[in-house]
Parts: sequence; structure tokens; C-alpha cells
Amino acid sequence: MDLLADDPHATCFSVARGSRTAPPLELPWLDAERAVLIAITRNPGDDGALALDYRSDPADPRIVGSDFWADASACRWRVVAPTFSDFATSLGL
Repeated sequence: MDLLADDPHATCFSVARGSRTAPPLELPWLDAERAVLIAITRNPGDDGALALDYRSDPADPRIVGSDFWADASACRWRVVAPTFSDFATSLGL
């Protein structure tokens, strides 16, 4: 994510650094400084990812997923689960 956040030619991935933006960085953008990828697709080009988004709650972050299907020109990060606890429960963990 660091490479994408620092590359001005990679804005289609909607990843930036919140400390470098004037207003707070919100969805559909992912803040590389406050997120951790937890899953990515196996095949290059499938462009699927899940991340812990700590902007919502440092103790129980929301889960967000990449969405390239709604708009093929850019990724839109969307909420998959409001909290990690809800996500784990939905998986039966």
C-alpha cells in the first residue's frame, strides 16, 4: 500500500496517506497509514483485497474491500463489515 499511496500515477487504486490530505481521508479512499491488508486475491489482475480500516475504531476496526466492478476506471473501497468482531462472527470464528 505504501507504494500505491506514494505513486501519483496510481490514483486508480484509491490509496493515499491521510496525513498528506487537507480534509480527512474517507471512503471510498483507503488511508495507507491507518489500514492493514488482511487478504488479497491469488491471481494478479483479479484486484480483490480486504483491509482492516482503523479510521473507524482503533480497537475494533471495520473491514473494507476493494471494488473495481462498480467503476472499472478506479477502485472504490467499501465496508464489508462494520467491525472486525462482526466479521469474525459472520465467519463463525
